[in-house]
Amino acid sequence: MSARNPDAFVGCLLGTAVGDSLGLPYEGLSARRAGKLFPDTTKHHLLLGRGMVSDDTEHACFTSQAVIRSKGDVDAFQRELARSLRWWMLGLPAGVGFATLRSIIKLWFGISPKKSGVFSAGNGPSMRSPILGVAFGRDHETLKQYVKASTEITHSDPKACYAALAVAAASLDVVGANDEWQGEFRETLEKLMPEPDAREFHELVEKARLSAGNNESVAQFAGTIGSKNGISGYSYHTVPCVLQVLFRHGNDFETGLQDIIQAGGDTDTAGAIYGGIVGARAGKQVIPDAWLDGIIEWPRTVSWIERLGVMLAKTLDEPTGKIEVPVCSVPGLLLRNLVFLLTVLAHGLRRLLPPY
Repeated sequence: MSARNPDAFVGCLLGTAVGDSLGLPYEGLSARRAGKLFPDTTKHHLLLGRGMVSDDTEHACFTSQAVIRSKGDVDAFQRELARSLRWWMLGLPAGVGFATLRSIIKLWFGISPKKSGVFSAGNGPSMRSPILGVAFGRDHETLKQYVKASTEITHSDPKACYAALAVAAASLDVVGANDEWQGEFRETLEKLMPEPDAREFHELVEKARLSAGNNESVAQFAGTIGSKNGISGYSYHTVPCVLQVLFRHGNDFETGLQDIIQAGGDTDTAGAIYGGIVGARAGKQVIPDAWLDGIIEWPRTVSWIERLGVMLAKTLDEPTGKIEVPVCSVPGLLLRNLVFLLTVLAHGLRRLLPPY
């Protein structure tokens, strides 16, 4: 087997972080209100012109660390990811999804990670899936096992798993979003999730393809599938919208991400998923330096995330070698979470002010 390309791993994680940080200030805003408050979608707006990441990026990093630690054992991967999520919750992260919160509480009460998920089709599993697509590529059976293991920790609705599988499939190392790629992608989805179980999702993917062919904006497409106030946090809204943008813009990271942000709604998660997919497919070089430099994070810095991607690629190539998992200072993470919480609260107050 040829060595894995670390550029895909690094690009995936950094693309997730940039999409997350750029989209975060717009989360929950309508397209109209977002345009009034932050009309320039090419810049960070969270903290004095800088950006920070949310749970979307953190979960991608936890997933990467769990893959490294598990040495190819999917059950060990699930246990490691569940452990990371349990301890992460003690750091009081801001903006945790309700389904994820309830699932982690169940984990703390001793419920097995195979049974801890709640019946929800939210985006948690999808934001953890781009890096799994890069890690396990076209080994469909292994990929399904890892996506299922990641999903059932927090979400038991099969729809959450189907959406996450689609995100992983879109992250495979292929070039462009032309008709040939779209056909290959649909074939991969049929293998990963055969009909009739996932018929509704396949129909949404086809609608996304047709919408992209008609050059509709993602906001227009979101309205046609029932997400009328921007891209909602329901995975059967979010992931088809991300795919519609991917079908339209291919590996154009900047244009595609701005299209998603301008649509409003769950912009940080949709941006993180799109950024992870395109970063995986095209590498770090498609991400503008200004967007990376604008992320102000510690101790999980941009360079730390990059090291994590390199180590993940190396570990998968040498599964029996010495394992080195980049870790962060616990006191540093607690301090960071306090700063992030205060920043989010201040940002929320800013939203109450003009212009309206």
